[in-house]
Amino acid sequence: MVDVTVRGAGIFGLSVAWACARRGAKVRVIETVAVGAGSSGGLVGALSPHVPEAWNAKKAFQLDSLLMAGDWWAAVEAASGLPSGYGRVGRLQPLADDRAVAAARRRAEEAKTLWQGEAAWRVVPVSGGSWEPLSPSGWLVEDTLSARISPQLALAALVRALRAMGGELVLGEGDEVGAVVHATGVKGLADLSGYLGKTVGSGVKGQALSLRYEAREAAQLFVDGLHIVPHSDGTVAVGSTSETVWQGDGPDAALDGLLARAVAAVPVLQGAEVVARWAGVRPRAASRAPMLGAWPGRAGHYVANGGFKIGFGMAPRVAEVMADLVLEGCDSIPPEFRVEASL
Repeated sequence: MVDVTVRGAGIFGLSVAWACARRGAKVRVIETVAVGAGSSGGLVGALSPHVPEAWNAKKAFQLDSLLMAGDWWAAVEAASGLPSGYGRVGRLQPLADDRAVAAARRRAEEAKTLWQGEAAWRVVPVSGGSWEPLSPSGWLVEDTLSARISPQLALAALVRALRAMGGELVLGEGDEVGAVVHATGVKGLADLSGYLGKTVGSGVKGQALSLRYEAREAAQLFVDGLHIVPHSDGTVAVGSTSETVWQGDGPDAALDGLLARAVAAVPVLQGAEVVARWAGVRPRAASRAPMLGAWPGRAGHYVANGGFKIGFGMAPRVAEVMADLVLEGCDSIPPEFRVEASL
């Protein structure tokens, strides 16, 4: 007997399956390629907030997800007996000039209210430590909300946790039984676009690499659009590119530029061994927000897609609101996230 079938074993699919299984549902996950075969099987794992200003539903939803992430991933680890690589390590960002410093100080005041006293955004002077990005102004933004996770460890932990709750993972094709949640990334956006007769999203290629460098307890860094994330296994992930036009889906020469930028920002990485290279095509909804909710005109079918760049950070909250909807008929999805918002 199956109550919920989830198509796709990426971060959204496995998270929704786990949330449903925790509530007692019998869950089947169908994955036609491999766990994390799409964009979820990457390297970076930066769980970082948007800036605390111009507040909206997307930022509020993300804040809720980041704040619940520690307990949520701890439950996954307890059920699976496996590490997820989660750690709320914070983040440092350089400030280019006096104008950027002034803006950051205004945001620090906003964060005191918007972040509900659960985390801080503050402007701090450079300390001269080796694990700091170069800052032209001599100042950095430090936030205590950002966290990191190992995408591949996290997916493995979710699979084990799901099975521990009686869930099933089918590799290949399988029968859809019960409510069906489509969390199939770029292919899912294409399928939905064809069904609706309108393009509701597309793929964007991203690339990242992993360096052998011991900084596992250090903050992640964000420098000129580049995420530099220390992981619990003694590596540092660097990513990622955003390519709307590309020749092939695999890693290519763009990673050389990525590495050069990382070393320029954090010179201590000079000479670090490259231990992994990754490329994948990430699902970006036309709205640039996650796409969640009922599949229009298709009773009993649901969509959880569009986690472009923020999928792991959004996953705990996405999982719970989708479980609310699918199992209990309780709809708390923000209007901006609904599938019909793209129509």
